[in-house]
Amino acid sequence: MKKSILFAATTLFAASTLADVTRHALPNNSTFPISRAVEVTPDTTLIFHSGMVPGPVDPKAERGSREYYGDTETQALNVFKRFEGSMKELGVDFGDVIKMQVFMVGDPTMDGKMDFAGFMKAYVKYFGTKEQPNKPARSAFQIAGLAGGPNMLIEIEMVIAKPE
Repeated sequence: MKKSILFAATTLFAASTLADVTRHALPNNSTFPISRAVEVTPDTTLIFHSGMVPGPVDPKAERGSREYYGDTETQALNVFKRFEGSMKELGVDFGDVIKMQVFMVGDPTMDGKMDFAGFMKAYVKYFGTKEQPNKPARSAFQIAGLAGGPNMLIEIEMVIAKPE
């Protein structure tokens, strides 16, 4: 009897140390891969990850050229890959992302409009998948430019919930 009470208390305590993240779906059964809102409990460590920009996809190309960085989809995939390494060091993964902000520069090949579709092609490989179904709350903005210079088209920052 004492063992079962001890086991129950231990299980209850262990369960209370996990982060309780509630993701609220978009209305009307929308399949768009973001959450309307995300709630976390007070026992959750929040990691505010600085924005990441893409590295070169062709380091032999002229620095800052389109060939150096690639298009928006290529750059977004590059940024997500860089996040993978950082998240691993922090002990979290894409399933722990609760908020994302995406800053995109207008693509010169698209009359200066941001390539949202290109970004989404990369995004849906990491969020709302069968392997990783969690979807963050997210905002996407078109901005005038990034500190990285011409042809750098995207920067992404994230808030990550890590259980204590």
